[in-house]
Amino acid sequence: MSITLQGLVDRFGGQLVGDGSVTVSHFAPLDSADGDSITFLTNPKFKNLVATCQAAALIISPRDNQAVGDQFKGQRIVAPNPYAYFAHAAQLFQSMKAVPPEPGIHPSACIDPTAKIGEGVTIGPFVTIEAGAEIGDRCHIEAGCFIGRGAKVGADCHFFPRVVFMYECEIGERSVLRPGAVIGCEGFGFANEGGVWVKIPQTGRVIIGNDVQIGANTTVDRGALADTVVENGVKLDNQIQIGHNCHIGENSAMAGCVGVAGSATFGKNCTVGGAAMIGGHLTIADGVHVTASSVVQSSIEKRGVYSGFYPLAPHREWEKSAVLVRRLGSMRDKIRELEKAIQTLSGKEK
Repeated sequence: MSITLQGLVDRFGGQLVGDGSVTVSHFAPLDSADGDSITFLTNPKFKNLVATCQAAALIISPRDNQAVGDQFKGQRIVAPNPYAYFAHAAQLFQSMKAVPPEPGIHPSACIDPTAKIGEGVTIGPFVTIEAGAEIGDRCHIEAGCFIGRGAKVGADCHFFPRVVFMYECEIGERSVLRPGAVIGCEGFGFANEGGVWVKIPQTGRVIIGNDVQIGANTTVDRGALADTVVENGVKLDNQIQIGHNCHIGENSAMAGCVGVAGSATFGKNCTVGGAAMIGGHLTIADGVHVTASSVVQSSIEKRGVYSGFYPLAPHREWEKSAVLVRRLGSMRDKIRELEKAIQTLSGKEK
């Protein structure tokens, strides 16, 4: 289960420096690689490990190659984005070692006769597929999954164990749902009537695009009236909550434990750091990056990096503090002007 360096370059590009006939079988960190492995350099903090690294090959950027490339004893693949190169090559290694699932339906699976099952599909033990559901070609539905009535699953999707995919939800091709993900559960909708909460029916769906990955125990609520939408290429980490009627733009990514309240809309290519909280009914522009643990309580109209957090306080006190913080810049300028005026007056008195 190995490949030559020339084989890697033929597949993924890059400039090969050294012997292309050298074979590698796996990736390893810079500080523990051996002669059968390949490694990569992306973090400048680890440049000092290059000289002592024992890997057969190193994936390195042109800039780092000029700086420390000659210190490496093995072969090199010079590529503009070593981390992305690693990702592609690692997928290749994984596919070489993977045991493909045998197509077929486990005897314990419960599949309604009206469900449509594509060609080459693998359905594991204790899977339930309800009436009118559609499963695309070559899908892999692992043990204990539930797929509701009228749901549609595109070709080449992989549902890991215990995924719940509720009624009438849809997902595109080549998408992955990790263990315990729940798609299309009831959104949190209630109206208060005299101190009593009245349930609002959640009649929308969840529509998920192609090449989406949703992490373990992440939940995406169905819409209240319109649909909750997760566009193509979105990546959601573990234990994320996406509220009803949210719209997550193409190729956006969110780290673990992010919470997005209902009806928030994200543009394309956004990222959200771990444990950040996004308020409801907000609009986030394309290319916005929210740092970890930030709290977003108003819409963001321009791309960029945003951070912010306030400790909990009575709401009126919090509002006063927020106003003061926003004025700190102008207050600082005024204080500097006062200091200059005092210095000028002091000089005149002397």
